[in-house]
Amino acid sequence: MITALISRNCRQASCAKHRWLATQAPLPIVLGIRREDKNRWERRVALTPSHVKRLIRETGARVLVQPSNTRIFNNSSFERAGAKIEEDLTKADAILGIKEVPIDKLIANKTYMLFSHTHKGQAYNMDSLREFLGRNIRLIDYELMTDQKGKRLVLFGTHAGYAGMIDGLHGLGQRLLALGYNSPLIHMGQAHVYPNLECVATKLRHVADIISDQGLPDAFAPMVFTFTGAGNVTKGARAIFDRLPHDNITVDELPKIVADRFNPRYKNRLLALQVSAQDYVERIDGGSYDRAEYREFPDRYRSVFAQKIAPYTTMLVNGIYWESRYPRLMTTKDLADIQRRRELKSRMLAIADISCDIGGSLEFMSHASTIDSPFFYVDAVNGVEHKDIEKPGVQINSIDNLPTELPFEASKHFGDSLYPYAKALALGNMSDPVLSRAVICQNGKLEAPHAHLEKNLAAAHGIRVADTRRKRVLLVGSGMVSQPLVDYLARSRDTDITVASNNLDEARSLACQFPNTQAMQLDISDTRGLDASVRGSDVVVSLIPAPLHPQLADAAIRNGRHMVTASYISPEMESLDCRARDASVTILNEIGLDPGIDHCSAMKIIDEAKSRGATVRSFISWCGGLTAPECSANELGYKFSWSPRGVLTAGLNAAKFKINKLERTIESGSLFAQKFGRVPLFPGFAFEGLANRDSLQYADIYGLKLNDMDTMFRGTLRYRGFAEILDAMYELGMLSLDNAVRMTPFEFLASRINLEPEQFDLSQIAHALATRLNTTPTSPLVSRLITAFSEFGMLDPAHRAIHAPTHLDFMSHILQSSLKFTSGERDMVCLFHEFGIEEPSGEYNVHTSSMVAYGDAESGETAMARTVGVPAAIATRLLLEGKIQTRGVIRPTIGEIYQPLLERLASMGMHFTETTKQGAHHSLQQTMAWN
Repeated sequence: MITALISRNCRQASCAKHRWLATQAPLPIVLGIRREDKNRWERRVALTPSHVKRLIRETGARVLVQPSNTRIFNNSSFERAGAKIEEDLTKADAILGIKEVPIDKLIANKTYMLFSHTHKGQAYNMDSLREFLGRNIRLIDYELMTDQKGKRLVLFGTHAGYAGMIDGLHGLGQRLLALGYNSPLIHMGQAHVYPNLECVATKLRHVADIISDQGLPDAFAPMVFTFTGAGNVTKGARAIFDRLPHDNITVDELPKIVADRFNPRYKNRLLALQVSAQDYVERIDGGSYDRAEYREFPDRYRSVFAQKIAPYTTMLVNGIYWESRYPRLMTTKDLADIQRRRELKSRMLAIADISCDIGGSLEFMSHASTIDSPFFYVDAVNGVEHKDIEKPGVQINSIDNLPTELPFEASKHFGDSLYPYAKALALGNMSDPVLSRAVICQNGKLEAPHAHLEKNLAAAHGIRVADTRRKRVLLVGSGMVSQPLVDYLARSRDTDITVASNNLDEARSLACQFPNTQAMQLDISDTRGLDASVRGSDVVVSLIPAPLHPQLADAAIRNGRHMVTASYISPEMESLDCRARDASVTILNEIGLDPGIDHCSAMKIIDEAKSRGATVRSFISWCGGLTAPECSANELGYKFSWSPRGVLTAGLNAAKFKINKLERTIESGSLFAQKFGRVPLFPGFAFEGLANRDSLQYADIYGLKLNDMDTMFRGTLRYRGFAEILDAMYELGMLSLDNAVRMTPFEFLASRINLEPEQFDLSQIAHALATRLNTTPTSPLVSRLITAFSEFGMLDPAHRAIHAPTHLDFMSHILQSSLKFTSGERDMVCLFHEFGIEEPSGEYNVHTSSMVAYGDAESGETAMARTVGVPAAIATRLLLEGKIQTRGVIRPTIGEIYQPLLERLASMGMHFTETTKQGAHHSLQQTMAWN
């Protein structure tokens, strides 16, 4: 048993005072109040200064308070109450907080009272529970502080309702304005801008007066606010709403009211509709609603909210508790059906989902929003989720820590309810029934009511989540791919992201765009600093140059953290496999576009073929990051959304492949010369291609038998004419790794063609190029090169000098500055797989799987950045969720990775088109032209 082993190891370490808390007569103890550090918005505190002052007076306890510059009550107010401001809480016997404590900040042999989010067996917090046990901590959870009937005594629900309703009114006012209508609600701010509820009440009186005086927009009359739930959340929401002029109505009145929508009485009053289950569910086979039956057999019922209530609702305020066995309030299809109806365009404008039940009673509620970014929009008709307030979609507010927007009243309310039990704790009175019922573990053991968590602890063994609820990602690198990656990860409310770079300004520029994201400077050669940064994360994402990945992976393994990178597995990385597996660490490589998505889509089809007993006889894969055709008007037919150095060095690689049963080899330096001059994937694209490294090794990687295959090929796509220019540049020594000196592009070109700069005219350049390339000055190649060098800015002697370590780096700099995308231009990604599959029947089918994606010219996001960054982000998320259990240095060629990754990519519009044709004559093997 896990807890038994932990118990034996920790009992001897149990401090005498901790044992005394459970066994001796009540005496005052030292109580600590920790600083909340879950996020920058968490300003609440478990006990206010007035509670502390009373506690000291009534119990004689000493109170230590960690200093905080963000807490709603400042440090001096606690000092005036008699507490001592103390960073180190090791002297405290019991420590109070609100939210979860990072594992590395837990102090052994203490009593902790907080919201631990462990008693339901939450997988993401089992590491935390294991630490509570291992460090001999008594854990008291506020959620378990109940009376004898099980009613919770210490909670924030009402304040969640307050803040959720305030934010909902604020959002609706903004939405109406975006739709072209001023309204009194535009004057409502978000909850956190008000110092206290008294200020909120003042603002509500002001808004109420405007509603009464000026009225509401006629186009949206009557404005119906529908409230679900009957608990503290909904009561709090109604307490805010009820301060505005309104009438209460019933479900039965809805059709008549909306039919009479131009009645002047609706001009100056809102309508409140409070509904319960009997209003929106019905028996599937007919008959009347029975509450007891519904609770016991909910599968006998279905929701008719979308048909009966939603078509009349302006804003839905959702406060119900939902479990998966109950019918959903609304499905995504329900929402789409409403949004398709033109006559309902003024209905279901907004949802304040205070319950914040992701994918719960509202199927389309996909994630928690944040205080920084409180609203998102769901266009169910087009299957789009966005943040543009002017575009179609229902506005959703789903902040999961609403009470912290009202930290003053929330803390006071919470402290009032907690005080009797904090007093009992301060006196060491653990026999108090409310306290004793709320203990999850103590003395290294789970309490009897929670013994079932043994199974959850065992199931979660090996999942590394260092922070008890929030996930932490360290992104090393802040280049072009970083933005889509951070954008995806930042959508998850439970994730904190640190962008670490040697370019702090670049990291800050990226981090400031997203919630829960910060920047830091990092030098990976500083082992101590690197280890501290890695240790403070759950997953490391490496987007630095590929040669540095093994160094970062070594630190990840050393500190027991998973890592993700989009680059190929190098021999140095491969050598870390055993250490990673021994450390139970996953180092997931090749999870971008190529390599990355190409592996995932290939393995899907290969595994499907194997499952039906078919044999893969041929595999051809082409992938390219390209300029969109309309933006390709230069001699290379190319612009750089990716590192120019990577593009150039790829041309120096050797290549191996097999076509039509013959194995071929291209030596290093010959790749551009031995191009595939015609790659007929789609009639509309004039593609050529280059062989991509060692294709033969992928037969083994993909679980194929090379000897049984006619063709095994992986290649890189370019537009026709690209390779000819690059091959000439190679022959001129422009891509060599020889040391370079500081010079201008003009001088560099002259040095490569053996001309003095003063001899530089087009005629001499043409003759020099012809001489170096063994052709004639009037050849098409020479003409193309002169045009290309002009486009690169290499014929202009006025260009400033460049210093680069090698000739290749020099050209990389030139190409990056001369062939970059300009405003309004976009790139394109094309991925194409072809499989020759022999079925068990002997039939030969050619199966294709393709994806073409374009960059967004308006936002500037490139297809390359998106198709590299998003897969890496999804893989990171899968590791954070514990979905990837394979350890070691791996690729995304296993089902536990590629299946969920492809599903999540498809949900974001990155999906593959598949075709099947009968007969080998349809194969690219017959039509690819190789020089």
